[in-house]
Amino acid sequence: MNDFVEIVDVGPRDGIQSQSTLLDTDTKIEFIERLIDAGVRRIEAASFVNPKRVPQMADVDELVSRLQKHDHVKYIGLVLNRRGFDRAVQSGIDQINCTTVASETFCQRNQGASVDEMFRTIAEIVVEAQAAKQFVGVTIAASFGCPFEGEIAPQRVATMARQFADLGVDEIALADTIGVAVPSDVSRLLELVMPEIGAIPLRVHFHNTRNTGVANAYAAIQAGVRIIDASCGGVGGCPFAPGATGNVATEDILYMLQRMGIGTGISIEKIIATAKWLEGPLGSAMPAMVSRAGLFPPVAAA
Repeated sequence: MNDFVEIVDVGPRDGIQSQSTLLDTDTKIEFIERLIDAGVRRIEAASFVNPKRVPQMADVDELVSRLQKHDHVKYIGLVLNRRGFDRAVQSGIDQINCTTVASETFCQRNQGASVDEMFRTIAEIVVEAQAAKQFVGVTIAASFGCPFEGEIAPQRVATMARQFADLGVDEIALADTIGVAVPSDVSRLLELVMPEIGAIPLRVHFHNTRNTGVANAYAAIQAGVRIIDASCGGVGGCPFAPGATGNVATEDILYMLQRMGIGTGISIEKIIATAKWLEGPLGSAMPAMVSRAGLFPPVAAA
């Protein structure tokens, strides 16, 4: 097991998208700058979606235009369709992440298209992105379970991953959108997916809906995954998946990795401070456990 894991903080996008309290652009910018100050180097900053469906993202064009450039920091923008891709390219955002869904029902409800239609759309986007030398990744949402269809066959996800690998995408992510996976599910799916995608980096995205998010991240790390999504404070949840609560918390993942001796380059103290700051604008306490319990103190010298 190598000793470094990259944390992608998705708080500014997936974290706040379902919150009822709308954050203004200045607050979002401050949130992102605080994450950068803590050492986060990849941030899912925004999604280029219909603001009528996701009001928190109504200011995405202004937000991206105001993002400060920092050495070694990359901003990710989520797109669901061709229109979103065109907006993302025009915005100049560093990296684009397309999303599809492993189940037909959820795909049609979330994306307004079938799984096959989404694949064709993403294939067109990938060709254009590659021609423009634009980083483009793909997330397969509901990889571990669907709120409408229930269990998802792991082989179905592996087949989808291979299809995207064949397109030559820069990264593939598997998302437990409704937080149903347990570590054995993660190990089993990764065992199927990893041989299908070769050297393409694999990223995982867990929700802590049933309190298994940290354990699932550990299982992924044991399997060889070195890119983990997390959300500062544990805020988040998919607004189109019934009962889907927050993402696994950045500080909870950091605590585990720090105690295991695995580096991230991120200050857990500054992430905790940011989570506590975020409680103000959102008007609610964060679900992250480490922010509430505090860090375990070092053993006193004898």
